[in-house]
Amino acid sequence: MKLASIVLGIVVAAAPAHAAVSGFHDSAEQIGTILSSPEVADSLRQAPVDSITTTGAGGDGLHEWRVRTRDCDLAVHLKPVQPKGIGKTTYLVDTVGECR
Repeated sequence: MKLASIVLGIVVAAAPAHAAVSGFHDSAEQIGTILSSPEVADSLRQAPVDSITTTGAGGDGLHEWRVRTRDCDLAVHLKPVQPKGIGKTTYLVDTVGECR
């Protein structure tokens, strides 16, 4: 039994750890990724942003956001990138829809 406890302790210690980040900081990370994307800026025709709203995560694991300007409604999908070890999840722009 003592050996099983030691082995379990080693397995748990070797498993990758994920830092818990508050919802505020996670959404700020996603919004920062959107606003720093040249592809999003070009799709919005460099217009000022009126609003950014999330529509949630889809079954494919991508996070969908809507970016609105006066003349454009744009869907942006973000792909989460898990850290290799301890750290926070970051995001990459996966797809940018057409300006509508």
